Amino acid sequence: MRCPFCSSENTQVKDSRPAEDGAAIRRRRQCADCGGRFTTFERVQLRELTVLKRSGKRVPFDREKLARSVRIALRKREVDPERVERMVSGIVRQLESRGEPEVPSEIIGELVMEGLRRLDDVAFVRYASVYRNFRQASDFRDFLSQLTGPEE
Repeated sequence: MRCPFCSSENTQVKDSRPAEDGAAIRRRRQCADCGGRFTTFERVQLRELTVLKRSGKRVPFDREKLARSVRIALRKREVDPERVERMVSGIVRQLESRGEPEVPSEIIGELVMEGLRRLDDVAFVRYASVYRNFRQASDFRDFLSQLTGPEE
């Protein structure tokens, strides 16, 4: 593993332990050259996934990009980070188990919305506003009315 500080390949594992309910291994490493310490995660990857964008462009699936978008939606919300990690891992497992090497971005977006809806209502609406490209306040009102049903 290359050191993120000095790019040396001379690093040593100092500690390993299970993470994400046993779905990953967390390793603490130290660079023998600069002394820098860093953490890596090792996960099972069932298959290489490619994301098919709306534009038709194909890009490699990036788990960290998925996790980052979820964290942005959850910013300043009090949600246990373990629950967030379980949600992201669950989405990745669903995508890998589809059996298809290419995944349309719409499927990923819908899985994230479904997960956020169960996790936090505000984060769900935040994500939906970007994913569905809300342009004005009425877009929020229409979306929320679909969720709650007609007012009585």
